[in-house]
Amino acid sequence: MKLLFDTYEKGDYVFTMGNGGSGPTASHFTCDMNKSVCCGLQKRFRVICLNDNIPIMLAYANDSSYEDIFIEQLKNFLKPRDVVIGFSGSGNSKNVIKAINYANEIGATTMGFTGFDGGQLTKIAKISVVVPVNDMQKVEDIHLILTHMIMQILYKKLRG
Repeated sequence: MKLLFDTYEKGDYVFTMGNGGSGPTASHFTCDMNKSVCCGLQKRFRVICLNDNIPIMLAYANDSSYEDIFIEQLKNFLKPRDVVIGFSGSGNSKNVIKAINYANEIGATTMGFTGFDGGQLTKIAKISVVVPVNDMQKVEDIHLILTHMIMQILYKKLRG
């Protein structure tokens, strides 16, 4: 929570991403942070979901590689003080891993939401949230619950 609050305070960006069922979780979290947490406030969170821009994802997938759909977008915007959050139930989504590695190289703070044993993502993300359940749908459900809890806590914190 402190990481996201500090990022808000500094006016830096949070980037989210995910594949499959984790994609909508990243998108939903972005919506909750930008709208629900900030509703009625002058200052706003600055959260961008990298899997929400379908045309750019398709362009990179077609012209380069599906593994590049997130990293190439980060190359346009990412700064060292930003936060990059990857959602991957297995923790082994190659495009998420590639983007998190890049963010680490730039000096951004990285966070991974995973399930099962955490996969590669838990080994490279600076902060890991592992749901140690061997069922993808349950992992995705718990990720959504966790992001809603984060949203609720930040909402209350910003309103005293």
